[in-house]
Amino acid sequence: MYKLLALDIDGTLLDSEGHVSESTLEAIKRVQNKGVLVTISTGRPIQGVYKYIKMLDLKAPIITYNGAMIIDSEKDKVIYEQKLDRKDAKQIIDLGRVYDTTMVIWSNNKLYVNRLDDHVIAYQTLSGEAPIVINNYEEVYNQGITKIIWINEPDKLIQYQDEIKSVANESVTYCTSKPHYLEFFDHKVSKAKALAFIGRHCNIKKEEMMAIGDGNNDIEMIEYVGMGVAMGNATPLVKSVANYITSSNNNDGIFKALEKLI
Repeated sequence: MYKLLALDIDGTLLDSEGHVSESTLEAIKRVQNKGVLVTISTGRPIQGVYKYIKMLDLKAPIITYNGAMIIDSEKDKVIYEQKLDRKDAKQIIDLGRVYDTTMVIWSNNKLYVNRLDDHVIAYQTLSGEAPIVINNYEEVYNQGITKIIWINEPDKLIQYQDEIKSVANESVTYCTSKPHYLEFFDHKVSKAKALAFIGRHCNIKKEEMMAIGDGNNDIEMIEYVGMGVAMGNATPLVKSVANYITSSNNNDGIFKALEKLI
């Protein structure tokens, strides 16, 4: 019997219209009634998660920023945080400016951007936070940076990933969470490490955990747990490491996975 269920949000919990299906909600509630702790494990900031904490009546610690911050959902209190090293953050931002890509920078749970454009407006809808255009980068560096996202066309981000391998410091991890989002965070950060923290916090072994996701930022989490589930719409890499592949987010993938496995 699994004791913890971790769910990614975008492309997993939500369908392509941004909704949670009634059957998915019902299945999650039935799992909770069996005594399983349910958590969210997302690249989103906490502002983009509150709605789902309330909707799903979550009691477990919540994983945000790909694991860079963990929130006690009942006390609304940060219980873990890992920021980027200042030099690494500056290097990533400087390189983003060279590429002239849209950048989203999270610092102290505030949303900073290098410019206002359609990419930022779309991201604001997801995050629920008003963007602040940066006038003084030094001030943001001094506050500390949790996560940086480059937003651009998928083919350009693929090109950038090949080029930055020789530039990015080993203390930085980067991956796509969506085809047009390239996310950077400290190398000590991952959804898997966040689940390990929650396991210690709640006395749950990794073999007693189940996780469901679709993006490449879910790979370590899906490999880490006892039962790693890939959505039908997941990337080929995610599917290659999963124990089980369910239906897509538009075809009640979570509901079907929980019916089959729990």
